Amino acid sequence: MNERAIGQLSGLAGRLVIEGLLTADEAKAAQREAVYERVPLVKYLVDKRNLDSERIAEIASMEFGVPLFDIGAFNMGALPAGLVDVALVQKHHALPLFRRGNRLFIAVSDPTNLAALDEIKFHTGINTDAVLVEERALSKVIAEWIDAQDTLTDGLGDLESEDLEGIDISAVEDREGEEASDTSSIDETPIVRFVNKVLIDAIKQGASDIHFEPYEKTYRVRFRTDGILREVVKPPKTLAPRLAARLKIMSQMDISERRVPQDGRIQMRLSRNRNIDFRVNTLPTLFGEKVVLRILDPSSAQMGIDALGYEEEQKAMYLNALSKPQGMILVTGPTGSGKTVSLYTGLNLLNQPERNISTAEDPVEINLEGINQVHVNHKVGLGFAEALRAFLRQDPDVIMVGEIRDLETAEIAIKAAQTGHLVLSTLHTNSAAETVTRLLNMGVPSFNLATSVNLIIAQRLARRLCKECSEPANLPLDVLLEEGFTEEQLQDADIRKAVGCDHCKDGYKGRVGIYEVVRITPTISQLILEQGNARQIHEQARKEGFNDIHTSALRKVAQGVTSLEEVNRVTTD
Repeated sequence: MNERAIGQLSGLAGRLVIEGLLTADEAKAAQREAVYERVPLVKYLVDKRNLDSERIAEIASMEFGVPLFDIGAFNMGALPAGLVDVALVQKHHALPLFRRGNRLFIAVSDPTNLAALDEIKFHTGINTDAVLVEERALSKVIAEWIDAQDTLTDGLGDLESEDLEGIDISAVEDREGEEASDTSSIDETPIVRFVNKVLIDAIKQGASDIHFEPYEKTYRVRFRTDGILREVVKPPKTLAPRLAARLKIMSQMDISERRVPQDGRIQMRLSRNRNIDFRVNTLPTLFGEKVVLRILDPSSAQMGIDALGYEEEQKAMYLNALSKPQGMILVTGPTGSGKTVSLYTGLNLLNQPERNISTAEDPVEINLEGINQVHVNHKVGLGFAEALRAFLRQDPDVIMVGEIRDLETAEIAIKAAQTGHLVLSTLHTNSAAETVTRLLNMGVPSFNLATSVNLIIAQRLARRLCKECSEPANLPLDVLLEEGFTEEQLQDADIRKAVGCDHCKDGYKGRVGIYEVVRITPTISQLILEQGNARQIHEQARKEGFNDIHTSALRKVAQGVTSLEEVNRVTTD
């Protein structure tokens, strides 16, 4: 063998010639072609010349004194995330494996690939060391890693690059004097882009909540869309602390505190005229911090009462109660039933320059121009009762209490309703009749209750059938009658079922309100004075023509707005 020819070959190529795997001419040609194709020499030799990958690895290990690492036994879930991008890994065919202190160990099939080590060091700011891995195994692991990155960055559907332009994501200061923590270690571009994409995609899909959930071996992100939680992406488990930290930074929380729940807010500016707020809460769980974001869209308060789904007679009763100068309107239902939107819609109708409107909320969910909104803070002694007392000294016309939770708040609200103020509030009960008995059980005197409450609205949210794909549901007459339909209703009914298409999710798109609206008539008022039970009040309301939740829901089914299955899911009667 010509020693001069071999000497002209650098690095691993010369050793492969000495070992007889290549001739000097073949090695030189391989080097030129690898450079031309912009791939590492070892990858070129294995892929294009079909040389033995394991033999090349053994030779490299002996020549350069680098141990051969069995990457097949490595836990892929432990790969460091967010340090280098896909382009850099593909360019050098080198993958960061693990970090020890200030040293980052890089898997390579050629230990003389110093360009890879230097460039990764430049991008990460961390000293690098080579870890020798057999070429075919390395290619397989890199392919799997790239697939995982595609899931991370594009798993929510491809968002065009312009979707991220002009978007201003910032924290909303809810606590004075609190300084933001050092964010330099968390501001990693892949994490930032991923979180931004999740928030944008949730808005696009009309989600109401986003759940970031860590588990022992997995991590998932779920959206609540039309009241149903659905998994949308499963990022690598190793990203859990970074994702939680990024969300906490955005919402001005303490990223060093992981032992107790925290609350915050994020504001996203979609355009000059539209902002979206996110109410953020963290919860320490067994395997890390779960973060839930409630999406608060101010435009939902301005959609108008006609879009909420009230029947004509129900809408008329609500508008009539809003027009009164005093009294109380109570909106009731379980969490997530749309009470806030109903209240804000009413407030928006009342929001005129001649009225002084004040609200006490925990927390303030939607900002409304022209309304004095107070965020109650129990830590400093500002609860609903304290806010109400202050409102009464501020010359109010309309007062909204986020929720009546105790007797003190109930008594002040009722006193306000009796002394010339219109009061709106919510309770967590299932029906109008139960709202009355709940207040009586709190200790509110029946006389005060009977003379102050004007209207009670109990509500649910049901998914709307997709207009593109719903089909007629051919159900037997006896089944429909048993569900509560009347024969008169069924004569013109358009009862449909969910199918599912590209325009919807499982046959549904959007939601509609289902309501029980009960006006406190003289007869019902007398029943309250006599401290009648919920069943008696319920039966009297039916006699006076006020439909309960289930009956109102059946109307929506007969109109083809929703399905019988969906009605049975959301109503309890």
